[in-house]
Amino acid sequence: MKTVNKSYIGIDLFRIVAAILIIVIHTSPLSTYSEWGDFILTRVIARIAVPFFFMTSGFFLISRYQYNTKKLRIFVKKTMLIYGIAIILYIPINIYNHYFQMENLLPNFIKDIVFDGTLYHLWYLPAAIIGGVITWYLVRKLGYYKAFVVAATLYFIGLFGDSYYGLIKNNSILNGFYILLFQISDYTRNGVFFAPVFFLLGGWTADCQSCLGQTTARIMFVLMMLFMLAEGIILHQFHLQRHDSMYFFLVPSMYFLFHILLHFRGERHNWMRNLSLLIYIIHPMIIVIIRFTAKTLHVQILLVENSIVHFGAVVVMSVLFSMAAVMLWSKITGKKKKQGTEIDRAYIEINLDNLTHNVKVLSKAMPPKCELMAVVKAQAYGHGLYEIATHLDKIGIRAFAVATIDEGIALRKYGIQGEILILGYTPPEQARVIQKYNLTQTLIDYDYAYRLNAQKCKVKTNIKLDTGMHRLGFDVWTDKHLEKEMQNVFSVFSMKYLKINGIYTHLCVADSLAQKDILFTRQQIAIFYKVINRLKKQGVPIPKIHIQSSYGLLNYPELKCNYVRAGISLYGVLSTSNAQTKLQLDLKPVLALKAKIVLIRKVQEGDSVGYGRIFVADKDCCIAILSIGYADGFPRMLSGKEQYVLINGQLAPIIARICMDQLAIDITKLSSICVGMTATLIGRENDKEITAPTVAENAESITNELLSRIGTRVRVKEIKS
Repeated sequence: MKTVNKSYIGIDLFRIVAAILIIVIHTSPLSTYSEWGDFILTRVIARIAVPFFFMTSGFFLISRYQYNTKKLRIFVKKTMLIYGIAIILYIPINIYNHYFQMENLLPNFIKDIVFDGTLYHLWYLPAAIIGGVITWYLVRKLGYYKAFVVAATLYFIGLFGDSYYGLIKNNSILNGFYILLFQISDYTRNGVFFAPVFFLLGGWTADCQSCLGQTTARIMFVLMMLFMLAEGIILHQFHLQRHDSMYFFLVPSMYFLFHILLHFRGERHNWMRNLSLLIYIIHPMIIVIIRFTAKTLHVQILLVENSIVHFGAVVVMSVLFSMAAVMLWSKITGKKKKQGTEIDRAYIEINLDNLTHNVKVLSKAMPPKCELMAVVKAQAYGHGLYEIATHLDKIGIRAFAVATIDEGIALRKYGIQGEILILGYTPPEQARVIQKYNLTQTLIDYDYAYRLNAQKCKVKTNIKLDTGMHRLGFDVWTDKHLEKEMQNVFSVFSMKYLKINGIYTHLCVADSLAQKDILFTRQQIAIFYKVINRLKKQGVPIPKIHIQSSYGLLNYPELKCNYVRAGISLYGVLSTSNAQTKLQLDLKPVLALKAKIVLIRKVQEGDSVGYGRIFVADKDCCIAILSIGYADGFPRMLSGKEQYVLINGQLAPIIARICMDQLAIDITKLSSICVGMTATLIGRENDKEITAPTVAENAESITNELLSRIGTRVRVKEIKS
């Protein structure tokens, strides 16, 4: 799956600022002039640098919407590689400092590799690895809120081994605990106690999908920094600090700072990320070089003893060296990357802004206290289950419907934590799997409910009533059947292992406004409520009820239920191009289907194109081959019909028989067409649009089928309006 990267230029720019703040910590620019000024700058203000890097890593790495460990593995491998290179780079300095002559070298070396770094600044890299791994699994297993409790607890423990050590050092039990910790790691400023809370804040901020107003964020950041300043001064005055990296107010300060940075949007610059990393890694080497040079040239008073000049020299040299290294690396790798770039043969674009818009429009049309249940079966009607479901969850949808247990499990693995209703059949023997993933199973009839209960495993369920569709459900569709079946319905409510948290039916002709279909639908609705009333009379607690799917809402909006099961309407289209509904909602299509032109060729009069030779050129023409076919979900039925694609807002007819992997279009009358250009098969270009219902109608089908058949090999790209 492919995703369009969001552009957070504010984060990239602050990477450079944070790297310079690290140099501030290690050079103490104000030490020559003001002890307190230097303390405030280096031990309070500059302490935001490392947490910022942790939050940035968390922002792009941590998400409860992860469906595998690929990103985590890449992050760990890359950081370990950088760490290894940095260790090797600083071996000469370690030799000069007699590092390898220390007592108990092996255990101390292992401790430094895992926690403290082999040089004073390298602790950040193992901390990032450990903190990233801990946070990733905390969020996956517990979700954000419980994970934050754990991370905050670890941070709280760390505080008393750092800035608040003076409060516990006289307590023999607590001090003994921390002395034991310090035998494993020299500081609690490490990947276990320090990093996780900031990784988690970064991930939560990314998943939240919204940021605080800029003014609010700025005011709160300044306020929290003032509190942290006061905190730092008090701790310093009372000599409570063993170290000074961890403050209570550092956490909220970082949260508000990050929200300020999110407001700065623009084109991303990877070179800034690489530059900041190089500055961080190389600056101690630059410090050594400057000190050595100053001693050799006898200018120590200027370059070393003058703290501001020393700081400036280290910054300038670190930045220049790092920029040169970045430029050299770009020249070495740039051509290779460009040559290896591949275009997508065929893909769908998912407009998440339109999806959000549709949710708002549908929700507004629903009765008060009614929730939207997003139907995301069949890869979210071909739109991409992961992309659609995770976005819906981020914007507040808490109920989902799927067709199979596998789809429900996939949602859980994607990080979806709300209600997930399985609309279809699941073997009763899989009751424990249903329970494990906290899914809700539809009870399709009494025998099924009996068999599911017999598994002796508590599961959540919804009762489905057959009120006339004759598909799944308890058979209540006539008065005769109702009298017979009600006892079975009552019995299900008393089954020990079934938790009934919903009851629903499905309207089979709610999409039609023909009088006979309206009468049939009204009859279905009446039967459903007759069952509900019977349950009430018997004192049975009524669970959440739902009747309406998309057309149920559009044609019968007056029904007051707990859920509306929105399927095709959620994706901004209706099943047919000529659908008539009572409610005319401003829904926007979410999906566009596109493919690349891979070849252009001349065809002479009398030549045929494609299988079966159903197209024979009646004059010289020019055709283009698109890299999409019926295996990608574009129907073969459209062969030989008046179906078009859009290229640069120009209509080009599809010719010949649509193949499994390609199709041909006539571009004779089009201008400025070349290989590599994109053709739109479903979607809008400029003032022209090819709608999914129109394509479906030409294929003698409906939109639901057309979209849900788009193949799994078609890539998904998320876009914004």
